[in-house]
Amino acid sequence: MKILYVITGLGGGGAEKVVAALADQMHLRGHQVKIAYLKGRDIVVKPECKSVELIYLGFENLSNFIFASKKYRTLILSFKPDIVHAHMVHANIFVRLNRIICNVPKIICTAHNANEGGKLRMAAYRFTDSLSDINTNVSVEAVEAFIQKKAFKNTAIAVYNGIDLDKFKYIELSQSKLNPYDERKLIKKILAVGRLNIQKDYPNLLQALKLIKELKKSDFKLCIVGEGEERKNIISLIHQFNLEAHVELLGRRDDIPGLISAADIFVLSSAFEGFGLVVAEAMACETFIVATDCGGVKEVMGKMGILVPPKDSMALAQALITAMEMSNADIKKNNQKGLQYVKNNFDLQVIIEKWLNLYEK
Repeated sequence: MKILYVITGLGGGGAEKVVAALADQMHLRGHQVKIAYLKGRDIVVKPECKSVELIYLGFENLSNFIFASKKYRTLILSFKPDIVHAHMVHANIFVRLNRIICNVPKIICTAHNANEGGKLRMAAYRFTDSLSDINTNVSVEAVEAFIQKKAFKNTAIAVYNGIDLDKFKYIELSQSKLNPYDERKLIKKILAVGRLNIQKDYPNLLQALKLIKELKKSDFKLCIVGEGEERKNIISLIHQFNLEAHVELLGRRDDIPGLISAADIFVLSSAFEGFGLVVAEAMACETFIVATDCGGVKEVMGKMGILVPPKDSMALAQALITAMEMSNADIKKNNQKGLQYVKNNFDLQVIIEKWLNLYEK
């Protein structure tokens, strides 16, 4: 089978990691795979298999639509894919519109969030719906949100993101200069991973840490992995809240499983999410989760860890304090149950079989 994945870009993010993993796994199963990306020449996430070709379409803004469409249609005519599987709103709308003059046997459009934009984007989904054969989102909650907004018809289905359990498992973090954690025994090590953007709502997390510090409940160190447009604002808040001794921005890292494994608590403070892939990854590494109840995060956690409402810094602070004060036995029991839950529901090999069934349907 020939499979063409189309995605908005290949910067750092959950959707990009999902597509790269899909491409690798489909290639290992003997399928011919290519990835086309609309914009962003800087590639952060890519498949491990070097034979998976990455094609830049050059759709940086609306004025490039005709140029990018010609390049896409040339790719379709030369590769002749059996499946075009698009990911994220721009790629989904792009492949749909191009189907008007460049048909392919099957198009699958996957959204990666309960919130992929405002009314204009939802209208674009609605008016191009007939040009897609199958629509999916990454959680039941996200599918229901799209149906409610009339972006997807009620035939849309949820397909969870998969976790490569060979990569995401408990790993000892080497005692080197790359280890960002304070090694004092009484300090609680907290980790957050995600782009420094509005979605991840780091101001909510920093406000919660300010409250914890004022209550003097526990000594802690938060490390944040990621880059993004909100970096300056986050640094400003760290100084404003006098958290310089408690918070460190690590930028991009390639040792995420080790960092997660070394943390006492993994925290997700997002205002909105689709699936919450990083939460499943943290559970696979047997780390306790404190997260906001948004998008599919509740589905991912499966009653493990602690959920709090989004944008509620006091609730987030209280949840972190509760996690810090839990016994080692209770933490271990929770984390072992979380690992088993991930194995049962999000194993990448199981998810790949679900995609193959949709491709061949």
